[in-house]
Amino acid sequence: MVVLLGYCRLITALNRWVATVVSAFVFIMVAVISYEVVSRYFFNAPTTWAMELATLLFGPYFLLAGPYILHTAGHVNVDILYRKLPFKLAGLVDCLTYALIVVVTVIFIDQSLPIALNAYASGETSFTSWNPPVWPVKALIPIAFLLLLMQALAEIIWAVKRIQGQEVKA
Repeated sequence: MVVLLGYCRLITALNRWVATVVSAFVFIMVAVISYEVVSRYFFNAPTTWAMELATLLFGPYFLLAGPYILHTAGHVNVDILYRKLPFKLAGLVDCLTYALIVVVTVIFIDQSLPIALNAYASGETSFTSWNPPVWPVKALIPIAFLLLLMQALAEIIWAVKRIQGQEVKA
């Protein structure tokens, strides 16, 4: 069990680090959009790249922060009934919920990996006037879901510990 808890702590630490790094994307997006607004409305010189860059940054930000948010329970929840459940039963509900997340993430990895590989192989771009490569963003989709899968597995392990009556969390 020590190995499993080590896995849980390692994956959670990795996802915490990834979420911290991609959190900087918010500042970049704000700066890029602010530049676009000033350029467009004060100098009547709109950019061809600013909004697209902000969009290309938002995808990885959203996807790569998700696994750590899963760990911190930062997603929107309707927990009116869940909060009233006994500790061990709440662990069982968590096991079932995280198992469903595992199934969904495996499907997303299976479906997104060929798309990402094809985008990389073809050097896919956005086909806009700026025309940046989009394959790096597409490559991050299966990676993000793999991180989510690994975090969901860690959460299942912690939920099993709760079912056993133990509270262990990284």
